[in-house]
Amino acid sequence: MTAPTPSAGPVAGGAPRRDILDRLDALRGTDLPVRGGRTMAYVYDSGLDGVEELAAAAQARFAGVNGLDMTAFPSVVALENAVVGRAARLLGGGPDTAGTFTSGGTESCLLAVLTAREHARRTRGVTAPELVLPTTVHAAFHKAAALFGLRTVSVPVDPVTYRVRPEDIAAAITPDTALVVVSAPSYAHGVIDPVAGAAAEAGRRGVLCHVDACIGGWYLGHLRYADGVPRPPAFDLSVPGVTSLSVDLHKYGYTPKGASVLLFRDAELRRHGWFAHASWPGYPVVNATLQGTKSAGPLAAAWAVLEHIGTDGYTELARRVHRATASLAAGIGAVDGLRVLGRPEASLLAVASEDPALDVFVVADEIRADGWYLQPQPAFDGSPANLHLTVTAAVAGEETVRLLLADLAKAVERARALGPATVGPALAEAAAGLDPDSLGPEEVELALSLAGIGADGALPERMAPVLAVLQALPARLTERLLPEVLGRLYRPEAGGPARAAESGPEEG
Repeated sequence: MTAPTPSAGPVAGGAPRRDILDRLDALRGTDLPVRGGRTMAYVYDSGLDGVEELAAAAQARFAGVNGLDMTAFPSVVALENAVVGRAARLLGGGPDTAGTFTSGGTESCLLAVLTAREHARRTRGVTAPELVLPTTVHAAFHKAAALFGLRTVSVPVDPVTYRVRPEDIAAAITPDTALVVVSAPSYAHGVIDPVAGAAAEAGRRGVLCHVDACIGGWYLGHLRYADGVPRPPAFDLSVPGVTSLSVDLHKYGYTPKGASVLLFRDAELRRHGWFAHASWPGYPVVNATLQGTKSAGPLAAAWAVLEHIGTDGYTELARRVHRATASLAAGIGAVDGLRVLGRPEASLLAVASEDPALDVFVVADEIRADGWYLQPQPAFDGSPANLHLTVTAAVAGEETVRLLLADLAKAVERARALGPATVGPALAEAAAGLDPDSLGPEEVELALSLAGIGADGALPERMAPVLAVLQALPARLTERLLPEVLGRLYRPEAGGPARAAESGPEEG
């Protein structure tokens, strides 16, 4: 039986297609570039021709497929099994390994914590669960604790290596610990926590151990196959005591955004994080993720890109990234006044100042004027203010590395001449008198004005003064103010962006 052909007639009343796309292009013109390797945070570029087009075509084919019900759309199961299976084979999984495709690293981390909470409650009777975290762990785990009602136990890291010590993990574990988390690598400094030692301490006490390999897992996993480079330390599911691992595909898998995998040692552990509900008059609901309805487009795009690049392709990309990261680390170390923090073991670099007259936040402003975005990271708990560089394959060409180092050296000289962004004593005193828990509208206005944020929420062109103020404020006050800043940015405008004039009857 042939399905009826839908009507293809025009729909009256909407804006022309060309106008809509032009408006979108105009909006994109204000953004950082997502190709070419100059935006060294947030975006991941393989530098390979045709990958973006392939992903877009695959995503379009599955955009309308609903991943909520795999019995209605069995293609979702086939694609997810293929993607999860590839990740499991790369990252130490075995025949019992189970996994879930998620929308990104945050959702993978949330689900790992939710699963651990339910596992601890059901198998050990834990009613006041705790989450043991190095101070360098990603904020997603603190978000998970806030959402799911766990108490966080922060463990300090070594002040020189920025890696957590297994003995400190051991000391933090209690009968209420639901999960221990370590990073491979930690985002801020690009170093790999001692996974084997931490997992062993957790395992001895019957506690689950999660490895956050969201940013580094795909890169480190393939780097092990590359010739002529140091082998990364063991970090994956093959390590005894590791019970789950998260790895993002939209990072060093170079797939479109919305693609991550959460792996578990077995399906029995995974089931603790699933939600099922049949106590209502509608259809039976079972969710493996936090989402219900979800497009299968990102899954199809991820599968297509993984198949296209393949193991050999990813291994070569990892080798290029390793060489570029090493070259950048050496070149940055040769710039007067700069140093790389710790001993990075992945593709991330944190660059701090050794010169009191040199402010890295000012350096960030200066090099951004040259077309590069290096991510500022404020000082925290012994880690000085620094600039974060995420090195992707698009940065890996010798000419790109040379140009970045040359522009960085020039930006440093200009920043040294300008001098640091300073916070006056009066401002610091005024901020110290603000209580984050009782700020009213007037106090919020005062605090934001001290930070250089206008009433309209617009951010200044140069961010160094703002970052200097936020860095000087108590952390809880900064956390109270940041939503206020974003809240001012997100104010709906009638008609939407760059609304084109529409024809219609005139009003008298």
